[in-house]
Amino acid sequence: MKTKRIAIQGGYGAYHDIAAHYFFEGQVIEIIPRTTFKDLFKSLKQQQVDYGIMAIENSLAGSILPNYALVRDSGKKIIGEIFLRIRHNLLVLPGQNIHDIREVYSHPMAILQCQDFFKQYPDIRLFDSLDTALSAKEISDKKLKGVGAIASSLAAEKYKLEILASGIETNKLNYTRFLLLSDKGNGVPLSEKNIASIYFTLGHEIGSLSKILMILSFYNMNLSKIQSLPIVGKDWEYQFYLDIEFCNYDMYKKAIEAIKPFSDKIGILGEFKKGRKIL
Repeated sequence: MKTKRIAIQGGYGAYHDIAAHYFFEGQVIEIIPRTTFKDLFKSLKQQQVDYGIMAIENSLAGSILPNYALVRDSGKKIIGEIFLRIRHNLLVLPGQNIHDIREVYSHPMAILQCQDFFKQYPDIRLFDSLDTALSAKEISDKKLKGVGAIASSLAAEKYKLEILASGIETNKLNYTRFLLLSDKGNGVPLSEKNIASIYFTLGHEIGSLSKILMILSFYNMNLSKIQSLPIVGKDWEYQFYLDIEFCNYDMYKKAIEAIKPFSDKIGILGEFKKGRKIL
């Protein structure tokens, strides 16, 4: 079985790492860590990897807005999705207790999701870092006492850290949606595809967005997400990103054709099968 090379944002033990193993369950994969999402897309463009995995939104913190533009500009396609239950843990060097900890590092989104836990410990200072797992790695590499990281249990295992507190996320229904990206096909037949991610731009015309939404409704398309981003260099003009759920692929294609005359530009980021939820 050929080894698949998967680029992730973050280090070994990151939630992207966990998502990758669920995407390719039962297959042989090699995780290729990348520091930033831009680096991830660079690896895809240079064909250093076969696939990339990228977080796009969290059920508590919302969308990661810059990632929409990264997908659009990359030319790569979304070929799958997965919804991963995020369980945050406070990781430290073994042998410490909570009152020994003075600083905690993690990705800003992870910190945001654990605010209530740290309200109990006002003396602990929270600092943003590039990644959950890389924060854990630094504690392990430098033997940092009095310092903690918010990260996964996999990161604790990989870097031989102790879980001082588990499940510290405020909301226990904390999910992150991860996208699988590639220029390879996903092997899903058209009859099984039921999600499309598209984008379009609109001119300054009254009711332009409502016309498109009405057309999609007419063709029985279910709008599961809509996100707007400003267009750089054009004051108060926006690009819209939509996730559409459908039951009939041919009807979906007709809907896309029907909205083209009402948009300045339209593009398809990917067509795929609705992803599963990992509890």
